[in-house]
Amino acid sequence: MSDVSAAAAPRSQLHQLLDLLSGRRVAVLTGAGISTDSGIPDYRGPDTPPRNPMTYQQFVGDPVFRQRYWARNHVGWRYMDAARPNPGHRALARLERAGVVTGLITQNVDLLHTKAGQRSVIDLHGVYARVRCLACEALISRMTLADRLEAANPGFAEAARITGLEVAPDADAVLTDTESFRMVDCGRCGGMLKPDIVYFGETVPKDRVADSYALVDAADALLVVGSSLTVMSGLRFARHAAKTGRPVVILNHGRTRGDELAALTIDAGCSPTLTALADALAPSPPSPDSAQLVRV
Repeated sequence: MSDVSAAAAPRSQLHQLLDLLSGRRVAVLTGAGISTDSGIPDYRGPDTPPRNPMTYQQFVGDPVFRQRYWARNHVGWRYMDAARPNPGHRALARLERAGVVTGLITQNVDLLHTKAGQRSVIDLHGVYARVRCLACEALISRMTLADRLEAANPGFAEAARITGLEVAPDADAVLTDTESFRMVDCGRCGGMLKPDIVYFGETVPKDRVADSYALVDAADALLVVGSSLTVMSGLRFARHAAKTGRPVVILNHGRTRGDELAALTIDAGCSPTLTALADALAPSPPSPDSAQLVRV
């Protein structure tokens, strides 16, 4: 997939964006749309096929659903692990280093903001790289679990990759033959293992929510990037910003549930628009060679 998949915002909107954010401390809220240029598909983009993500109730209540999830995740998490930050992620990290962005809340579980060098990141919905025991709360790395699952299902992941795959934003690979897959339990207590990800129907931990509100309160504006704000998990922060008099800017392909809250909505590519914003507000220092040319 191309590193940059769409055009930047029109110049007039870029000027509006700069007018709204210049001189302000900016909190950022991101969704799946910022990661599409890294090869991770969106959930609700204009051209995205309908998806039915696993719910918490299905996962804990039905062993067939749970078996299917782990079989698909056993293949899909490797694609997410291999994904790399795109120019949009890197632009936000540059804006943070310049003191423009004060912190970032992401609804994504792909860790791409952290890989890009972003320091202040709240992973609102968890991360793909950890697994939690629902009984004893033990945490293990996804890599450790991969080794155990591979031992229980030799050759399964390799056979699935040969057929070609579609992978969802939660590292769920689309597979049809999962009936033979063997699950494993917690090595400490034998309890049920679950990715350390907030599923649909599950509650975001209270401390993460409180930290996210505090991040918005400490900023002067909220920039929403690549999120349709369809679910309350992210929408509440846009509502809070607007209610407390902070301008909300939304950069997303297509309409969002929070458009009426926004001082500015931009329907354009995340990567090129954020790069243009960073070039204006956080220009990179000249290289030694170019500095030498200037002095001469």
